[in-house]
Amino acid sequence: MSILPAGGPVSASWPEAAALLGALDGAMLRLMDELSTTMFCAKDVTGRYVAVNQVFVNRTSERSRRTVIGRRAEDLFVPELAEHYTVQDDVILATGRPLLRELELIRRPGGEPGWYLTSKVPVRVDGVVVGLVSVSEDLRTYDAADTTVSSLSRVVALLHDQLHRPVSVADMAEAAGCSPSTLERRIRKVFGLSPGQLVLRTRIDQAAALLTSTDLPIAEIAHCTGFYDQAAFTRTFGRLTGGTPAQYRRRSG
Repeated sequence: MSILPAGGPVSASWPEAAALLGALDGAMLRLMDELSTTMFCAKDVTGRYVAVNQVFVNRTSERSRRTVIGRRAEDLFVPELAEHYTVQDDVILATGRPLLRELELIRRPGGEPGWYLTSKVPVRVDGVVVGLVSVSEDLRTYDAADTTVSSLSRVVALLHDQLHRPVSVADMAEAAGCSPSTLERRIRKVFGLSPGQLVLRTRIDQAAALLTSTDLPIAEIAHCTGFYDQAAFTRTFGRLTGGTPAQYRRRSG
């Protein structure tokens, strides 16, 4: 099935979509349709989805592109996630600045949270932003049992043991038994993240677990997962998940 809107060329009644599709390469769109773990979408300046792949469709409650094309985030996702997407996209469309390799915790179909790495880039025609394209990669567990994974298991153990205090790249490299540059290559190979993003992912994972499995106050969870204060924790959690810690706790209750 094609990634392009069903029914052939976009109607003249939707000029924003026509402008965006005219700026996108057809071969690139067809390639995006072959991705199996990465969401892809193109959104016009009115906030409507112009092109999506099947992975994107699977993240919604819909079953086909036909029922997704032309709709907005609030029509397809839970309110907290829709608002998160809309705020991100509005900033990109207004400023023309891309969002690159943003780590996000998103609920997968079935309610299980999963980590994604998202990039969004504005699309211009004659210097004018006509929309954006977005990819969001599902960061599933690397399944190769080799020395790389073995060394990183010690890094992950260190991060869990020292969750309450800052852990430097040098600390992580020492635990892995390699140089900082080698450590970064290994972390990117296995997790698709930078060392700093891995630290943040570990902290947010633990915070999410505490929010859903305990009645600890949010301020205490912030402290024991290494955040300066509750406000800093709430800002970071909201940026990565699209909702506040309190909202996350309520949805998981």
